[in-house]
This record gives sequence, structure tokens and C-alpha cells, in this order.
Amino acid sequence: MNFTPHNRVLIQGIAEPLATVHALHMRTYGTRIVAGVSPGYGGTKVDDIPVFDLVEMALSAVGEIDTTIIFTHPYAALDAALEAIAAGIRQIVLITEGIPPLDMVKLLRKAEITETLIVGPNSPGVIVPGQLLLGIHPAEFYTPGAVGLISRSGTLTYEIARELTLAGLGQSMGVCIGGDAILGSSFPQWLEIMDEDEHTDIIVLVGEIGGDSEEAAAHYIAEAIDKPVIAYVAGHTAPKGRRVGHAGAIIASQISELGNEIGTAASKTTAFERAKIPVANYPSQIPTLIKKTLRLPTKQSSV
Repeated sequence: MNFTPHNRVLIQGIAEPLATVHALHMRTYGTRIVAGVSPGYGGTKVDDIPVFDLVEMALSAVGEIDTTIIFTHPYAALDAALEAIAAGIRQIVLITEGIPPLDMVKLLRKAEITETLIVGPNSPGVIVPGQLLLGIHPAEFYTPGAVGLISRSGTLTYEIARELTLAGLGQSMGVCIGGDAILGSSFPQWLEIMDEDEHTDIIVLVGEIGGDSEEAAAHYIAEAIDKPVIAYVAGHTAPKGRRVGHAGAIIASQISELGNEIGTAASKTTAFERAKIPVANYPSQIPTLIKKTLRLPTKQSSV
């Protein structure tokens, strides 16, 4: 993987309004965006970024690309991702929300064969504070440091990053794995990445109601992760069985025969507590738990 300032980045769907805005934000942050792709817009430029009709044409013009960020329409995202994989790009960030589930199944099969890392869909991407922005994170909420942040919710990722920053706790990396039903990467994958990252001292995992990914993460942490982990689970006041935003998917618990309570905030919290992982009751409590775990002063900074 390449999550360094040397990362050479492509934006697919760069002619989309959201991509155009965030391409400028990423470049301002220091991300090396070398090209964009939007069929029919070849030969134009977006903020001095050359635009091509095809990924292959972009690579021929600018050379090797490490990461592509996809902003296309959900029904075009599969073709965009497969085109990137065929061109040899092995890191893909899917900002797009609502990619058809069968398209994601096809993409994940191809990604597994080619050892391609997929972040998302429905994700704000990855940020390495002070070095690299791959997506739409509000960079002003982040500051460099040693706390790794993994989340299922984009807005919660931002909120907790801000809480950490205000408490004087910088972040080594922030990643949202995405909010759609089928995701390209999982909590265990990113836990392993951050456990092996020399710049990360402690990990914050932010979960939500729906599915069993947090329960699986709690088991994985207990079995395989050496660094301390702090957890937070959103959705304690949500009506049972109700779909809330992108966090529903409680039916997954019935399919996996994990019991009727799997997918609830209480189930996830219990799983973390059984794994001896401290759980915050609300986002503003996370810095206190981190400082207690690392034995740091608990007085907030004036950032």
C-alpha cells in the first residue's frame, strides 16, 4: 500500500460537480492528483488537472498511478473500477453511494484475484493528516498524531477526529470503510493495517447499528491485535429493527444465524466489553479513554 505524500492519484468522474470541488481541496492539501478521467471530457482540464476519456490514456500520458478515487454515477462505478484494475491500479476509493450489490460482488471477486484494496463504497475515503487526503474528509478537523481512526460512518469520523484534535490527540490515519450494504474492505483489514503501522499507538473503532461487523471486529481484536483499541457504537436510541440511514442491515444477523440481537447497539457494546475493549458512551468521552489507556494527562488542550 502507498499512503504517503508520494501517492500518485487519479480521479474518475472528475467532471462531476462533487469531484471537481474536492479535487481542488485534495490538491490544496498536498495530494498529488496527476490526472482525471471522464468520458467525453478528454482534452479538457479541471483546476489544471488534465482530463482523459479512458484510464489507459491517462496512464500513457502521466505514467504510473497508485490510487484512483471514483466519483461516478453508481451504475457506472463497476466499469470505472474494473477499468482501473485492468490498468494496474491497486488502491481504489469509492466515494459513490448506492452501487448495486451485484456490481460490488463482481468487483470484490476481481479485487481479491488482483490483490486490490477497495475502500467504500459510500465512503469519504482515507486521510493521513498533514500528508495525504484521498477523498472528501474535512481536513481542518484533523491533525497529525498517533491515533488511528476506523469508522463505518463518514460524519462520525469527522466528529470524532475533531474531538481528538480539540483534546490535543492527533491522528495517524482516518478511514471510513463505507456505509453501503456490501463493502470493499472490513474492520479486521484496517485493524491489521493500523496494528502494523509504526505511526499508530492506539486505535479508535467507530461502529453503528446493523450487521455483525463490530461483533466480528471485537473477536478479531481479542485474537490478533496488540495495540490498545477504544470503541464507540452509535445507535443506542434507534428503534429496534428500524433502518436508520445506511446502518440498517439487521437482517444480516438472521441470515448468519447469529441471533436476533446481533446488529443492535447493545450487542455490539457487549461484544467489545467481553473482549475487554473500553467503550465510550458518547464521542466526547473518547479522548478521556485514550488518555487513560495511554496514561496521558486528561486536561484538554486549547487547540
